[in-house]
Amino acid sequence: MQFLSPIWFFALAALSIPVIIHLWNVRPGKTLKVGSISLITEASKSTRRSFRLLDILLLVLRCLLLGLLALLLASPFWQKHASAKIEKGWLLIPRENFKETYKKFKPAIDSLTKAGYGFHYFNNGFAGADLNDILADTALQDTAAKSNYWGLIKALNRRLSGVTPVYIFTPNGTGHFKGDRPQVDLNLHWQTYTTADSVSRWIASAWLTNSGTIRVTLGNSSPAGTFYTGQVLQSGNNRDIAITMQNGQPFVSLKDKRQMPVAVDTATQRMAIYTDKHTVDANYLKAALLAAINFSGQKAIVKQYASAAKIPGGQNWVFWLSEHTLSGGAKSGKNIFRYQAGKPVDVNSWIDPGHITLAKRLEPLSQTETIWKDGFGKPILGRKANTYYFYSRFNPLWTDLVWTDGFPGLILKLINNSPVSQPAAYDKRILTNAQIKPQISKRSKVVEPQITGERTDLSRYFWLLLMGVFMAERILSYKTKQAYNG
Repeated sequence: MQFLSPIWFFALAALSIPVIIHLWNVRPGKTLKVGSISLITEASKSTRRSFRLLDILLLVLRCLLLGLLALLLASPFWQKHASAKIEKGWLLIPRENFKETYKKFKPAIDSLTKAGYGFHYFNNGFAGADLNDILADTALQDTAAKSNYWGLIKALNRRLSGVTPVYIFTPNGTGHFKGDRPQVDLNLHWQTYTTADSVSRWIASAWLTNSGTIRVTLGNSSPAGTFYTGQVLQSGNNRDIAITMQNGQPFVSLKDKRQMPVAVDTATQRMAIYTDKHTVDANYLKAALLAAINFSGQKAIVKQYASAAKIPGGQNWVFWLSEHTLSGGAKSGKNIFRYQAGKPVDVNSWIDPGHITLAKRLEPLSQTETIWKDGFGKPILGRKANTYYFYSRFNPLWTDLVWTDGFPGLILKLINNSPVSQPAAYDKRILTNAQIKPQISKRSKVVEPQITGERTDLSRYFWLLLMGVFMAERILSYKTKQAYNG
């Protein structure tokens, strides 16, 4: 018999209560009938306590009642242990990649099976199975599911000792490895392979340009990495991309039909630049915006304002190059880029990305997401919700940012703050064996006990026994009380 909540055993200390009550027993005196009390001299009043165990059977029942209650709260159960099969070691393969993985490592897997290694799925729970039954299943198919192998390795490390040999066979795609590379104490042998479908191509985004053409960003992924290319679609000259119309909305899709059609963004981006005294900054920014828009081909309108009241509402971007509070139509901007007010501090640092010289800056606000940072790791551009706070200025006296060739590129990345999509199914990048394998340590560890076999809950039986003892205690207590009063 075992218990799920053995902490309730501390309740057994309550057994001392009935013992103390029975020891500290004050029994009522008996009344004697006499004819006259005239000859009885008065004696001094005294009380007497008996520190003897009386009504031992009643005491036993009450102690048994409290003991059964403590055991019931501890959740008793009976564990019928299954007969354990002796395994020389563990052989693990992911369920979702079983067919391809077995095909890649068939000689090694077969030899390990013959040597007495037990097969387990490299998935949550590490369920065991008969390898011959799996191979005989003609309906078994590989799927696109992706488990986190590093997370599974951590769980396996808690389950097995460092003595048990473990052989794992898996794909090496980056989608299977999330978080930090674990440190484990396992006798681990991990072999990986690159899947057969190792190249993918998809449409990441599409938009309508000022000239009326459609510009598409194509994602390309392979074991070497992922990169993006741009393509302008022209009527009658698109070999691999199809253009369709659905309810007046243009869609683009690859002709191989591996991806759902992607809607073409036909909206015009409206951008407003406001400044009261930073005219030089505004000119640099406007030039960078126009260069970025011209490169991307997106439909956009950029206007500069000297009066906040003239800024129309609903702007996609508002660049507030002023230390004053937002006002006018700038308040309703979907994205706001603003100068942070404060006292400038001279620094000898740079802006990342780009390692661009930084001469002056302001103290950053707290609790903002860092977009750009300086050489000390402090934010130089922070974001909170839809507002971007710039802790410098678009001015050569503050930074060389406006003079660099990469300035329009940083602005383009900023206004396209929705990153291009890379669905997990199209990510074909891989990791090397050195990057995949966990760090092996030889420190001692506690292996979690694994309970196997059939488990039977004993709570109902303890309830019945508890009720029986309670009824017996009540009956005996009543009879004892009647005997004293009789």
